[in-house]
Amino acid sequence: MIFIETGLYVRIEEMEGDRAPMPKPLASGFIKEHAYRVLGVHSPAETSDAYLILSNERDELWFICNRHLRTVVVKEKGPFRLALTALL
Repeated sequence: MIFIETGLYVRIEEMEGDRAPMPKPLASGFIKEHAYRVLGVHSPAETSDAYLILSNERDELWFICNRHLRTVVVKEKGPFRLALTALL
């Protein structure tokens, strides 16, 4: 069972190299300048990775591997995306 903190925001720090998981967030409509609210989590049984559900700049929902993400802040209420400069 996975529990995710409500209102958790993450930033993109895309993993490089041949072992980087797909999809790559910067090629999938996400930008480094925003923090993204985690909408959900999926953890396939065949891997130790977790895939966080995020809404990109085009309002598409994507499953992004936790290895591409870093935590930013927990906010009780907020939009899908926030400028990182407003949080740091």
